[in-house]
Amino acid sequence: MTLPLAMVLALLAVAIVLFAIGRPRMDVVALVMMVALPLTGVITVPEALAGFADPNVILIAALFVLGEGLVRTGITARMGDWMTRRAGASETRLIFFLMVSAAALSSIMSSTGVVAIFIPIVLRMARRMGVPAGRLMMPLAMAAMIAGMTTLVATAPNLVVHGELVRRGLDGFGFFAFAPFGVPILALAILYMFVARRYLGQSAQEEPAPRASIREWIDDFALEGREMRLRIEPGSVLAGRRLDQLDLRSSAGVNIVAIERPGPRRTELRLPRAGTELAAGDVLLLDVLGDHADIDRFAAANRLRALPLGQGYFTDRRQDLGMAQVMVPPTSTLVGRSVVQTAFRTKRDLAVIGIRHGATPVTGAIVDEPLRAGDTLLVMGTWKAIRRLASERRDLILLDLPEEADEIAPEADRALAALAILGLVVVLMVTGIVPNVQAALLGCLLMGLFRCIDIAGAYRAINWQTLVLIVGMLPFSLALTRTGGVDLAATALTDALGNGNPRLVMAAIFVLTTMLSLFISNTATAVLMAPVALAIADTLGASPYPFAMTVALAASAAYMTPVSSPINTLVVGPGNYRFMDFVRIGTPFWLITLAVVLVMVPMVLPF
Repeated sequence: MTLPLAMVLALLAVAIVLFAIGRPRMDVVALVMMVALPLTGVITVPEALAGFADPNVILIAALFVLGEGLVRTGITARMGDWMTRRAGASETRLIFFLMVSAAALSSIMSSTGVVAIFIPIVLRMARRMGVPAGRLMMPLAMAAMIAGMTTLVATAPNLVVHGELVRRGLDGFGFFAFAPFGVPILALAILYMFVARRYLGQSAQEEPAPRASIREWIDDFALEGREMRLRIEPGSVLAGRRLDQLDLRSSAGVNIVAIERPGPRRTELRLPRAGTELAAGDVLLLDVLGDHADIDRFAAANRLRALPLGQGYFTDRRQDLGMAQVMVPPTSTLVGRSVVQTAFRTKRDLAVIGIRHGATPVTGAIVDEPLRAGDTLLVMGTWKAIRRLASERRDLILLDLPEEADEIAPEADRALAALAILGLVVVLMVTGIVPNVQAALLGCLLMGLFRCIDIAGAYRAINWQTLVLIVGMLPFSLALTRTGGVDLAATALTDALGNGNPRLVMAAIFVLTTMLSLFISNTATAVLMAPVALAIADTLGASPYPFAMTVALAASAAYMTPVSSPINTLVVGPGNYRFMDFVRIGTPFWLITLAVVLVMVPMVLPF
């Protein structure tokens, strides 16, 4: 062993130890390695920094942006809702649908991108079902990795091995040549995670204090029983009248908070304005200021039908109708004036539905209550209008948003555009018309062009910690190759097993490929191991296909550490995992995968 190789291996060992103990953070360790490797003289500083220009790193960043576009347009929320409905209250069914969905999508596009897209979906589902996110994140990562064993384009190592066969004048693998092995392994992984999930989500995690829900705010502001819904029936004298002509606040003792109007595709929610003309079929959401008996008489006299207002009404309408708490500061021009006098709704497109003087909620006609410095107002309106409150400083201070705000899709009306863009990106990646990174960047530009995401949101969407970790570890691939470390391992394998039992040789190839994938990219591992596997097949006088397939499958089986795959790295933070969580859960299933490969590959691809 040469001195440069010894220095590189020593740095690699230090990195693994630091990863294992979890101090400092993994991205900081990667930065340390990026600085230390050039000091060995094996690689240069530009080579250590070259990962920032690596197409795969750019691809991952672009896929984060595409994923955020799906989140902002509500597509991920709908996917999560579908899986949650299918799963019901069963965590087992949720894991099944999650792993099948992730694997199916990962079989035709970048599995790293799929995980980036699914992470917000999984966090939302975990929050809804009250289970730790760690019980779902590793099943997601494992399914995405196994998807690399299902189709030719599912992962780069498959294409590398296919290309090596073609270069030797042999027929390459077909599109679904990997499926006979990947599908059974996926099925076993699902069964395995049904049991292994019990050992996940156990790490202590300092959770931020949960925000209050809309339901809790209704209690805090004593709104219970004040809300009503009345539908304008055909023949009502209100139909065709403008709100400023009716003045329902004075004549009926009600404050119209919102109007539900049937549309061609779905019911639209509109905020009332003075010039709004009512129509038959409109449903008025009211804040009752007086006696309910008076409202009942008013409804009967004007052909208005009372409709139920369930506890989940505001939650079900969370995409259209939001709430926020704001405070009136001492400098506010609103102090001493009532909500009506300030023309609050006209100026801000928001309705004040609750007021608290200190901790005491105001009852009765709140719109006529003079406002005081320090009052807390509960306002209702569109999320767009609520977000504009953040720019106010003198008159109002935005205090808090409800927990439902985390699930809002601010660009829900652009969901079809986002789906079309995603479909285009997938088609470009599957067909190979342009490189994957170019297809993803085109998708990002189209997401911006169709306003599915803005520039600030795109930058926020990128998980920079993950990218730094990947970039920092990439130079080890070049350093190990340049110092002869990889060649040394391959030669030792050929010398030790070149004339052995074919299944034993396959096992050794599988183990070595996976071990290399723990430290260098699986694509680089496939580039190095595919020629070795084919040379061993020639030595044995056996078919090259089972050995080539073994390399491809092993390159997608590096489940055992959080840095063995970008997929694992992505879920470390959201799942609150430690290094040993991957060792404890990934190693047993790696052994199961090895057993499946040794049994099934020779059956489908005889020696």
